[in-house]
Amino acid sequence: MMEREEIFSKVLRAGRRTYFFDVRATKAEDYYLTITESKKFTNDDGSFHYKKHKIYIYKEDFSEFKSILAEMTDFIIEQKGNEVISERHQKDFKKTYETDDDTSLSDGDATHQSAESFTNVDFDDI
Repeated sequence: MMEREEIFSKVLRAGRRTYFFDVRATKAEDYYLTITESKKFTNDDGSFHYKKHKIYIYKEDFSEFKSILAEMTDFIIEQKGNEVISERHQKDFKKTYETDDDTSLSDGDATHQSAESFTNVDFDDI
């Protein structure tokens, strides 16, 4: 399907994701909506690339789509509230590591683990 020129567009930037909402016109000059998720990925060499996913929503589906989207978002807010609870989305998130005595250490503390948590290796045996 050949992409048509955008008639009206909005952008939502959300971390490493960007959402594009574009109104486009069919050959018959009727309008439809495309929603594109673009996600940035960084390669090992420091370069980056984007992966995109796109959905098309046509006028005959607007009412039901809008209704179901509202129902789903309302359900999530009612069940879990507005607060983001995913650890990796918190500004002060630090990955934790488990030790043998079931205590966790944050990234910054990982280098201060006690000698007991490591395997005792006698280098004379090597």
